[in-house]
Amino acid sequence: MSEKHIDEISGVETTGHEWDGIRELNNPMPRWWVWTFYATILWAIGYAIAYPAIPMITSATKGYFGFSSRAELQQDLDLAKASQMKFQDMIAAKTVQEIDADPALREFAIAGGASAFKVNCAPCHGSGASGGPGFPNLNDDDWLWGGDLDSIQTTIAHGIRFDSDADTHVSEMPAFADMLDKDQTRQVAAYVWSLTNKPSDEALAEAGKQVFLDNCAACHGEDAKGKPEMGAPDLADAIWLKGRGEDAIIRQVTAPKHGVMPAWSARLGDTTVKELTVFVHALGGGQ
Repeated sequence: MSEKHIDEISGVETTGHEWDGIRELNNPMPRWWVWTFYATILWAIGYAIAYPAIPMITSATKGYFGFSSRAELQQDLDLAKASQMKFQDMIAAKTVQEIDADPALREFAIAGGASAFKVNCAPCHGSGASGGPGFPNLNDDDWLWGGDLDSIQTTIAHGIRFDSDADTHVSEMPAFADMLDKDQTRQVAAYVWSLTNKPSDEALAEAGKQVFLDNCAACHGEDAKGKPEMGAPDLADAIWLKGRGEDAIIRQVTAPKHGVMPAWSARLGDTTVKELTVFVHALGGGQ
C-alpha cells in the first residue's frame, strides 16, 4: 500500500485525486451534518409510508393513515355549509323586516347579499353600488320605486320593465316631441334645470314652469319631487340618471330613454333576494 500524502501547508491528508498538480484535501463532512442527512432520509421513507406520496398511473399510494387534503377540505366545506344552512333556513322563513331586526341574521344576510351583488348586480350598478349613466346609485336616498325594505325587495324580485315577469314595475315617460314645440321643450328643460342649478335663461325657466305644470306635474308632482309609486324621479334633488344639463333634459323630454332591470326572483331564489334586499337597504340610503 502506498504511503498517504499529507498536504504540507494544511497538514491534512489528501484523497489521492490530483488535477494539474492540485490535490484534493480529505476533509469529511461534520458528523452532525451526516447524521442529520441520514435522519432526513429516514423521515422521507416514513412519510412516504404514512401519507399519500408516490404517484401511480391513475392515482397515488394512499399511505398508512389514509390522509387526503381534498377530503379534509370537503369536510370543512360541509361544516361551513351546514352552519350557513341554519341561517339560510331562518332567512327563508322570515320577512325582510324580521331579518333586519335580528343583528346576527342581518349580519349574515348583508354578507350574503354583498357576495350576490358582486356577481349579479355590479356589472350595472358598479362594484361599490355607485351606479353610472343610466344606472342608479344605490348609496344615496333617491329611489324611483321606494327605498323601504318591502319596496326594494319587490324591485329586486320582479325587476323594472322586464317583460318575462307579470309583476314587474312598469312606467314609461311619454315622448313629448309631438306634444311640445321646440320652444316649449327648451322652456321646460330650463325650468327643470333651474330647480337645482342656474338656468341658461331665467325667462325661459320662468315660462317653463307653466309648461311643466301642464304636462309633467301629473307624474313628477307640482313640486317636481317625483312619485316613487309611479317610478317618476325627483327632479329637484340634483341627482341625474340620464345625463346632466339642459341639453340632456331636452333629449330626455323629446325621446325618453327607458331602462330595464331583470327580475331576479326566478334566477336567484327568494332567500338570495332577501339577502340582496337587506344589503342594498344597508348601503346608507334605505328608508
